[in-house]
Amino acid sequence: MSGRPKIFDDQEVLNKAADVFWRQGYEATSTEDLLEAMGIGKGSFYLAFKGGKKELYEKALGQRSDQAVAQFRKELDAADDPVEYIREFFRRIAHSTRAKHQNGCIFGNAVAELSNIENPMMKRAATHLQGLEALFLDALQRGKKQGVLHSKLEPAVLARLLLNNWNGLGITRRIYPDNEALSELIETQLKILD
Repeated sequence: MSGRPKIFDDQEVLNKAADVFWRQGYEATSTEDLLEAMGIGKGSFYLAFKGGKKELYEKALGQRSDQAVAQFRKELDAADDPVEYIREFFRRIAHSTRAKHQNGCIFGNAVAELSNIENPMMKRAATHLQGLEALFLDALQRGKKQGVLHSKLEPAVLARLLLNNWNGLGITRRIYPDNEALSELIETQLKILD
C-alpha cells in the first residue's frame, strides 16, 4: 500500500503559508494558523512536511524567493533601460496597500526575527536578500555598459546601497504606511543612481 494520495497543490499551499508567515512572523505563527490558512488537515500536513512548521517555513520562503527572482529577471530582461527598471521597482512600493506596508519584506522580517533564535534559517533568508543584491548588480552593470548609469560609484557599491535601501524601506513602510511620504523618501534614495 502506498499511503493516502495528496489532495492539495504544493504551490498553492506554500503561497498560503508564506502569506501567514509574512503577516505574523515565524514564531507567532502556530501550526493551527497554518492548517486553517492552507485548508489541510494535520495528518496531511505532517505527511507533506515531516519537519513540521520549520520545513514549511523554509519551503515557503524558498518558493517566494524563486517567484520574486523569476519575475525580477523577466521584467529586467524586457526593460530597455535597466537603471530605470530599478527606479520603477522601488517606486512600486509607494503604490502598495496599507496592509502590504504593515507586512514589510518577508525576507527582511525573517533576518530580523531569526538572527538570535534560528541562525541557519536566518542565513537562508539573508541569502535570498543577497540574491536581490546580485540582481541589482546585474542591472547596474548592464546600465553602465549601455551608458544609462552615470553615477561615479561602482555598480557593486550601488547594488549594496540599493539592498540597504530596500531593507530600510521594509521597516520604514511599517512605521509610515503612507504612499505619499514613502514616494518622497524613495525618490530621495534613488538619487544615488544619478
